[in-house]
Amino acid sequence: MSARHQPFTLAGGAGPLQCVLELPDADHYPAPRGIALVAHPHPLFGGAMDNKVTTTLARTFTGIGYVAVRMNFRGVGASAGVHDEGRGETDDMELLLNHVLAQYPGLPVALAGFSFGTLVQAQLQQRLAAQGRPAERLVLTGTAAGKWPVPEVPANTIVIHGEQDDTIPLSDVLDWARPQDLPVIVIPGCDHFFHRKLQHIKNFVVEMWHR
Repeated sequence: MSARHQPFTLAGGAGPLQCVLELPDADHYPAPRGIALVAHPHPLFGGAMDNKVTTTLARTFTGIGYVAVRMNFRGVGASAGVHDEGRGETDDMELLLNHVLAQYPGLPVALAGFSFGTLVQAQLQQRLAAQGRPAERLVLTGTAAGKWPVPEVPANTIVIHGEQDDTIPLSDVLDWARPQDLPVIVIPGCDHFFHRKLQHIKNFVVEMWHR
């Protein structure tokens, strides 16, 4: 196991949670520039922290100097508990954030998610904002609008969606984004799982992150 790839276990609200922390390349980033929490898709439909979109997001953030942290939600892999429809998962994600901030205090925080993970991260951002400590920015891929009540998000949120997503139709995402005047990046010919389109996620995030 690479020293840059560090598995660990976190005490969650329903028991132990399986997590992994990934560090940026120390040659390029002697000190991390930020923390990125990455949330995976729906646990009841095969979602896990090793999902290819989730790992792409994590690698993208380590590539720009962030510590990237993922966890398996309740009931997935070695994580205890059962699926809690986004409530307990948001609680656990906040616990994960506080755990990592204790190791890397003072760093800005990014929240990234795919599908069901976008609900968790949007809910967490809403909670953090109410606490006076909002995340620096969000990246939402395959946003779960229409399936769950995804809260409004900040204006600088990067929203990426596939034109041919048949799990979460693009029209549902546009209906969610429109009242917020929130731009949506649409990848032509792309399905929900970004098959053969993963490079676009990385390219857009890298290009837009510090705008």
